[in-house]
Amino acid sequence: MTDQQARSTANLVMVVAAAGAAYYVLRTPPLRRMAWVLARRWITGPVAVWAAAEVRRAWDESASGARAPMGPPAATPVAVRTA
Repeated sequence: MTDQQARSTANLVMVVAAAGAAYYVLRTPPLRRMAWVLARRWITGPVAVWAAAEVRRAWDESASGARAPMGPPAATPVAVRTA
């Protein structure tokens, strides 16, 4: 068995095991409730912190890479057409 075949087989075994575990959790009401509680906690905890950090990082990077000076935009003349 080559290294690539071993990796493919291991990946297939992992996918089948994960699918089996997911099926068992979804078919067992107490486990399903626990899974939803844990998913909600994860979404409102680490995911929210990560999202806030990414927004902050993007905000900081947008300010540091700005080419135009900060402040209101300069007034530009507008051509007015009269009929």
